[in-house]
Amino acid sequence: MPETDSPPTIGVVKETKPGERRVALVPKLVERLVKRGLPVVVEKGAGAGAHLPDELYEQAGASVGDAWSADIVLRVAPPTRADIERLARGTILIGFLAPLSNVEEVAALEEAGVRAFAVESIPRISRAQSMDALSSQSSVAGYRATLLGAQRLTRFFPMLTTAAGTVPPAKVLVLGAGVAGLQALATAKRLGARATGYDVRPEVADQVRSVGAQWLDLGIEAVGEGGYARELTEEERAEQQRRLTEAITGFDVVITTALVPGRTAPTLVTADAVRGMRPGSVVVDMAGEAGGNCELTEPGKDVVVHDVTICSPLNLPAEMPDHASELYARNLVELVELLVDKEGNVNLDFSDEIIAGACVAGAGEEVN
Repeated sequence: MPETDSPPTIGVVKETKPGERRVALVPKLVERLVKRGLPVVVEKGAGAGAHLPDELYEQAGASVGDAWSADIVLRVAPPTRADIERLARGTILIGFLAPLSNVEEVAALEEAGVRAFAVESIPRISRAQSMDALSSQSSVAGYRATLLGAQRLTRFFPMLTTAAGTVPPAKVLVLGAGVAGLQALATAKRLGARATGYDVRPEVADQVRSVGAQWLDLGIEAVGEGGYARELTEEERAEQQRRLTEAITGFDVVITTALVPGRTAPTLVTADAVRGMRPGSVVVDMAGEAGGNCELTEPGKDVVVHDVTICSPLNLPAEMPDHASELYARNLVELVELLVDKEGNVNLDFSDEIIAGACVAGAGEEVN
């Protein structure tokens, strides 16, 4: 960022990725930044997808104008090459940057001299919980995935007792008990289904039970670093699939959430498992962006195979832009307030593990 005596300007750009309705900052959080003396400029129409007109931003103290020339630019989706060309050397960019998969774009940010902070690279430590955008957006996605499963299922979720007889509750299996999985389980339980969770990390069994779900124990463990599951060996994967195939056939809805950062999503639901499911059942594959956890998944599409509907939404948080944006904005503001001290000066202290972990371009040897 260029040297200046003035406090850094915060820019909020309009998302251009198809289907992306979230915005990086909401008016409520604009007020918080403005009170700290940080000017905020919002690109025209940036909040329209989240039902936030420009007038609300102006009432909160922001101006509507060229957000790309701001000192600190906030966004949701990774930037395109055209986006990067609009950023001045020294600009700080914060957002979902997918540094492990968008390697060329991150290299372009480095070449352009943009100091880029990827929110998905923020270390998962207690002090960074308020900045954890992965968790906030995964929570939205898990909730939405369960609603999608209930909508596509041709049967009731809750148990119903009527004069015509009793309808048993639907059985929902969630594969992966991270933030998205736990939210999916909790939502399924609230909707009256019989929820069951599975994860290769046995220590999350108590978390699954804490949301009122049952635990499916297949006897395979894959505890990794940083709170993520490690990638299974070929032998472990084969045995896991065999046991899962047997278990899956007893469920009405299967929601998969298993992702290994920077890797192709592991296959958990085989074609044989889908074939064994009851007609009218549903698979909601939340790992479509990385190839999918279901062998029959077509990323971004709904397909019907063996009378089972397989859904692979690619951006579930964007389907709930109002609250997703509010949560995401709070994460970004917490990070901005770490980067900008109380005097209004940018202070990139790379001895701070949050700053060092999130920086993926533009800081030379300090880049993660």
